[in-house]
Amino acid sequence: MQEVWKEKGEFYPIPIRKNRIMGKLIITPKTKIFDLLEAYPQLEDALINSAPQFKKLKNPILRKTVTKITNLSQAATIGKLNVEELVNMLRNKIGQSAISSFEAGKDKYDTVSPGWFKEDYVVSTIDIRDMLHTGEQPVHEVLSAIKKLKNEEILKIVAPIYSCPTY
Repeated sequence: MQEVWKEKGEFYPIPIRKNRIMGKLIITPKTKIFDLLEAYPQLEDALINSAPQFKKLKNPILRKTVTKITNLSQAATIGKLNVEELVNMLRNKIGQSAISSFEAGKDKYDTVSPGWFKEDYVVSTIDIRDMLHTGEQPVHEVLSAIKKLKNEEILKIVAPIYSCPTY
């Protein structure tokens, strides 16, 4: 029987999530961290122990926000891990067979600077890692530093987050 949800007196079928077979989440590089830990809470320690950056998963705010948009491929990049090894380690711990090959060319990050970027134009740097780690929001410091920039000057922000274009 398919699950349903009710809104304004109407019942709607709940879409079956991708990568689920017989109700169990199949772990792939595209698996969201939130979904992974909801389906397999026992993997929390294994994930956290695989890279120092993942200790932030203990932060309840990050746990409820960032993990919903971050997949294992992105997390591996942040943790400086091989995505295949991370995925297969997690799969192994819950009894799923290893994935022997990953599609080439998918989920790669463009690390080439855009044409307008010139290292010489960086006039100020803000490291927001400690602020984020303690739960602070660095937006005011960043905005303040941006207001001080002149035309063509660049503010470098050091963060544990990879920004991705949304276009």
